[in-house]
Amino acid sequence: MRKKSFWITLCLSFFFTLSSLWWIPTANAFTEGQKLVLQAWRIVNQSYVDETFNHQNWWFMREKYIKRSISTPEEAYATIEEMLGTLGDPFTRLLKPEQYRSLQVNTSGELFGVGLQININPENGYLEVVSPMTGSPAEKAGIHPGDRIVEINDILTNQISLDEAATLMRGEIGTTVTLTIQPDQENSPLRRVEIVRDRISLNPVSAHFDQNKEVGYIRLSQFSANATEEVEKAVKTLEKQGAKGYILDLRNNPGGLLQAGIEIARLFLDQGTIVYTVNRQGMLGSFESVDSAITDAPLVLLVNKGTASASEILAGALQDNKRATLVGEKTFGKGLIQSLFDLPDGAGMAITVAKYETPSHKDINKLGILPDDIVIQEPITFEEIGTEKDLQYQEATNFLTSQTVLANVN
Repeated sequence: MRKKSFWITLCLSFFFTLSSLWWIPTANAFTEGQKLVLQAWRIVNQSYVDETFNHQNWWFMREKYIKRSISTPEEAYATIEEMLGTLGDPFTRLLKPEQYRSLQVNTSGELFGVGLQININPENGYLEVVSPMTGSPAEKAGIHPGDRIVEINDILTNQISLDEAATLMRGEIGTTVTLTIQPDQENSPLRRVEIVRDRISLNPVSAHFDQNKEVGYIRLSQFSANATEEVEKAVKTLEKQGAKGYILDLRNNPGGLLQAGIEIARLFLDQGTIVYTVNRQGMLGSFESVDSAITDAPLVLLVNKGTASASEILAGALQDNKRATLVGEKTFGKGLIQSLFDLPDGAGMAITVAKYETPSHKDINKLGILPDDIVIQEPITFEEIGTEKDLQYQEATNFLTSQTVLANVN
């Protein structure tokens, strides 16, 4: 009897030992930090584009990270960033409260800083310039698309996140930030640039009328919430001034809101598919034009390696539907779509939820879009845009002039 009792006790002890190894707190037992990590995990689990989660067991990731002792928001953020890092996707990232607010302002209001759009190059992991914003302190300092940012105020950028780098470059008007730049030119030496922060204008559109050639020029610097309205306003103004054709300049435009790209395509395209989206199940969705074009005049798009994301959606839509001719250089090649998700403490997450294809089903991610007319050009200053030094602009105006003459003859 004692022996039997001993074995029962031993078996029960073994059971409790096994149970403790696999024990995970119930929802009520989670700390606030653990709840934050769990919420982040759920968002990725439900929305991330790659259903293999970079070929790893995402449920195992949940168990691994939720068991940690997390008692502060900073510990929760560090855990979330480590967890997201396992996906190998620089575009899927945590946005701490200050970063999240800045991003929201960036697409709808104004900000203070140097005016650089940046990205972590997925090929080599370096922090690179996608483009300087039009008229910004960074552009005036001679920083160009493709330049590598090695240090920000002597902090090595390969040791910080994309959003931390952006936060370091933002600040009050009149304060300075020092960048160590590796130019995107072979054998170019490092250079240190001290830039004075300023208010960055977020009106994304500038325009002028070339009276001699009867061409309307529209420069779109970002796909913000007011971009569609501003482009439409510019087209109507230029039409009244006598424009017979249009140049839409998307050079160094890093993208922005997907919906803005779609709506601007509809301003120029009466019918046809604008873009296909592909989710993680491989299911296709699409956005179509809705008979809302405001002009059918000849159109040229200027593009270069700083033309990215929503800019490429617009360029691909107008090129594939033969509505516009693309002039310039191959585009950046960002064919992934991110959505923003709120976290309970004011932070947020940018999650890659889909990829897109052009109307002819081109996947341009890491490949870019090739222009119809390739015109290579050395970097020029903001003041030189639209002048004789702007070879791409000159090629576009020559094309439009010939198209206008042909139309008049017909």
